[in-house]
Amino acid sequence: MTRFTPVIALHGGAGTILPSKITAEKEAALHAALRACLQAGLTLLRQGAPALDAVTASVMALEDDPLFNAGRGAVFTSDGTHEMDAAVMEGTTRACGAIAGICGPRHPVLAARAVMEQSGHVLLAGEGAARFCASVGLEMMPPDWFGTPARREALEAELERRRLNLPDDGDPARKHGTVGAVACDVHGHLAAATSTGGMTAKRPGRVGDSPVIGAGTWADDETLAMSATGHGEFFIRWAAGHEIDARMRWAGQDLARAAGDVVAELGARGGSGGLVAVDRHGNVALPFNSPGMYRAWCDKSGEIRTAIFRADVHGSDTLLE
Repeated sequence: MTRFTPVIALHGGAGTILPSKITAEKEAALHAALRACLQAGLTLLRQGAPALDAVTASVMALEDDPLFNAGRGAVFTSDGTHEMDAAVMEGTTRACGAIAGICGPRHPVLAARAVMEQSGHVLLAGEGAARFCASVGLEMMPPDWFGTPARREALEAELERRRLNLPDDGDPARKHGTVGAVACDVHGHLAAATSTGGMTAKRPGRVGDSPVIGAGTWADDETLAMSATGHGEFFIRWAAGHEIDARMRWAGQDLARAAGDVVAELGARGGSGGLVAVDRHGNVALPFNSPGMYRAWCDKSGEIRTAIFRADVHGSDTLLE
């Protein structure tokens, strides 16, 4: 049986801190966090674990880190509550699961995986989804566990901006926060996982692209696995994941062209964001049209790289202990 070189990539959202606002200490902390979260999945891949286990592990690590907008550190809705979305998909059979608009599971990505493996459904939302999560034994946390002072301050600042009817400052850190991971395992199977707290001060009940299969999350062994981040309404309208798949499957485009063109086309229409993707050959693509995108990856070279903006790639072939 052919064994493939394991490949993994992740994003911590296209809602990066603007270069003018980031400190050296904050930048170093972000690179370290991205690398540690990538390591969580890469270690499993190198042990021969399935791609689905690897992307789940990396996203769980991202959800536990309050630097990112998922799980602990999720942003607040305009009502001062948390509504989290997540999805998982594996490429062998297109099995998938998703949750939307929930608060409770410590790891929303595990809730999405439970929907896939234990519910017989693809997408559960709201109170019914929360009850399902509790019924299958997922670790549940109180609402105040997810919030942080920084997220509360961001909510208050946005609500004040709206109250005073001031212009939008375009800060991507407030608008686009999502985490996700994609992987190709030693058997050549693909998987994707995505998790998000949404957009700061979003309208309660709003659901973005993260839990929408074919938009923000997608995996098929014949083409690619992808996880998106950005202005979710645009990724939904363009069915971004499925659009990239179609261009590869029917137009014969390679991953870099198909993914890059879709992200560029969304950007030209006002859809800020990006994605991480891997194809069945282990090629990686990380296109984005926003000022930056928190990202980390280990391609077929075996080198771990992290980046925030376009020209700040940090690389190392030494794994964390």
